[in-house]
Amino acid sequence: MSKRNLMRTDLIDEANEVVQHRTKKEKDTLYDTPGIQMNEDRNGRVIITHIETDASGAESIGKKEGTYITLSVPTLTVEDEDGFKQLEQQLISSLNDIHQLLKLSKESTIAVIGLGNKTITPDAIGPLAIDLFHEEMFSLSFEPGKVVFFAPGVTGQTGLETFEFVKAIAEHVKPDLILVIDALAARNQDRLCKTVQITNTGIHPGSGVGNMRNEISFESLGVPVTAIGVPMVVDAPVLVVEAIETVFKVISSQIGETTKASSALSVGSWLRSTDAPINIEAIKPIFGEWTSWSSDEIRALLQEVLPPHHQQLFVTPKETDSWVKRHAELIQSGVLSWLQDDVFSSTSP
Repeated sequence: MSKRNLMRTDLIDEANEVVQHRTKKEKDTLYDTPGIQMNEDRNGRVIITHIETDASGAESIGKKEGTYITLSVPTLTVEDEDGFKQLEQQLISSLNDIHQLLKLSKESTIAVIGLGNKTITPDAIGPLAIDLFHEEMFSLSFEPGKVVFFAPGVTGQTGLETFEFVKAIAEHVKPDLILVIDALAARNQDRLCKTVQITNTGIHPGSGVGNMRNEISFESLGVPVTAIGVPMVVDAPVLVVEAIETVFKVISSQIGETTKASSALSVGSWLRSTDAPINIEAIKPIFGEWTSWSSDEIRALLQEVLPPHHQQLFVTPKETDSWVKRHAELIQSGVLSWLQDDVFSSTSP
């Protein structure tokens, strides 16, 4: 039986080659890597990471060739109206940016597909967004038939591959663009529900949780495919690795503070730090040789010792139902504004 990849993620800025270049010096190295163009910016509270890859760059980071835009609000909460508003405005801007070369117009036809299982909360963003689009059908400003909204369900519900439904729509409607909405998987719990990724490379339904289905992309359909996704789950073993690393950082930081002369002046509780680098030599007498292991090596150990059914566990926030509702509303509102105000507006070509 092949070993499962505990490092799997749908987010390009969590891909190994990108994650491993986080310091300024390392980022400069990544910027100079052939085949990868990376730019990070901030607009208000939204952090925007724009990555362009060609064939060689795509191979080096294990992602498809194309454009990836990730929008993150690290401090986002489920009740954060301002954060969601800023995220929506940036989503509209990013949809314009990523579709510049398509030259969409009032004459274009677009298919909006909501992927996922509506009965499983973390996977329901796509279908719920489509439901919200349907509620607005009679108030849309563009011609009927210019945009098709559809949620195909999942293979376990219908008996057919999701790809077959999308292919049938593509053949019947002949859209100029297919816009796919789906839930994603992350490798870092801090990214859950606080990031939106837009890419013109299409999508592999279910790939984030090891349930690989046929790819929905330009290569498979002959139609440009843009995917909008929100990370809703993270591998449970990844949380174990993060917890181990946090323990190492906290104890390393505490040892560093207590050895300083100034620690004798402390009158309050010690402030823990999880941002400082780990002092391996300080914690090795406590935890042993494996403190010098890399995250990849710790994950490999978990892969060996955890039973297969434990490796299939995924974690999602306890407020998942609220997060899913908010993100479905965010995507529906942002995409609808983009369609009405930019693609099908009276000033469009």
